[in-house]
Amino acid sequence: MLEPALLPTPLVDCTDEAFARAGVELRLKRDDLLHPSVPGNKWRKLAPNLAAAVEQGHTRLLTFGGAYSTHLRAVAAAAGALGLESVGLVRGEELADRPRNWSLRAAEESGMRLEFLTRAAYREATGRAGDGDGAEVQRRWGPCLVLPEGGSNALAAVGAAAIPAELPDLDGRDLVCCPVGTGGTLAGIAAGLPPGARALGVAVLRGGEGYLEAEVARLHRAGFGREFANWRIDHGHHGGGYGKVPPELAAFAGEFERRHGIPVERRYVAKLLAALADLAGAGAFPRGTRLTAVVTGLPDPE
Repeated sequence: MLEPALLPTPLVDCTDEAFARAGVELRLKRDDLLHPSVPGNKWRKLAPNLAAAVEQGHTRLLTFGGAYSTHLRAVAAAAGALGLESVGLVRGEELADRPRNWSLRAAEESGMRLEFLTRAAYREATGRAGDGDGAEVQRRWGPCLVLPEGGSNALAAVGAAAIPAELPDLDGRDLVCCPVGTGGTLAGIAAGLPPGARALGVAVLRGGEGYLEAEVARLHRAGFGREFANWRIDHGHHGGGYGKVPPELAAFAGEFERRHGIPVERRYVAKLLAALADLAGAGAFPRGTRLTAVVTGLPDPE
């Protein structure tokens, strides 16, 4: 059985001098505490897909990810708890013969079968999978429910739309913020906001201008039958690219942890918080703005 989630997740006021000087309020939505084995936005996005898998009689899940993919670990843990098989297609055939890192080891320990692909084959497989159209993938790897890289599909966006409903009294002063890797969490947040409130995503990969916006719009059409105009993506705080954590970002995260006693995941959450601090300091937010930063995941183990 899959353990129940902690819902609603805690909402913590975060008094921070950098934001106070700018006349901006900061709150943290602690989705990192949501579930012990399927943390943060992974649970939000996976829960409706898992329900669909069980309802449709699937016995196996297949998905995609890199060497340290939280999504792979989350799918493995959730599938194992529900008695489903899982297959993870991993980017990088050179990893096949190497000792497993802690992340891939955790996925295998949860029962996931890993298959390692060249980067070209990986791009081809993820492209063919599409949003729910996994016919080509299933012909090669057998009958399964195919989940896209990062877990972002229409059902995932619908799952993430529950986040704003857990935030009281949202209005025109509110900006709900999250890191953006594949767009599903931002799409859900924007769709779930009441009139007046807005959403801000911080891209964690380099070169996503236009592509990520198109993905969020696509998820809106697929999940909600319409597009929304209440969101935007900041592309200036990716730290050099996906998975990159430059020294100044690591230092910011460490200092934030020391000031507030909250662990900061480096590849997504640190970029979000650093972007908000930088933008606040530059006067990008009107005074009186209330920022809610969605803490989407846990730090990697030491």
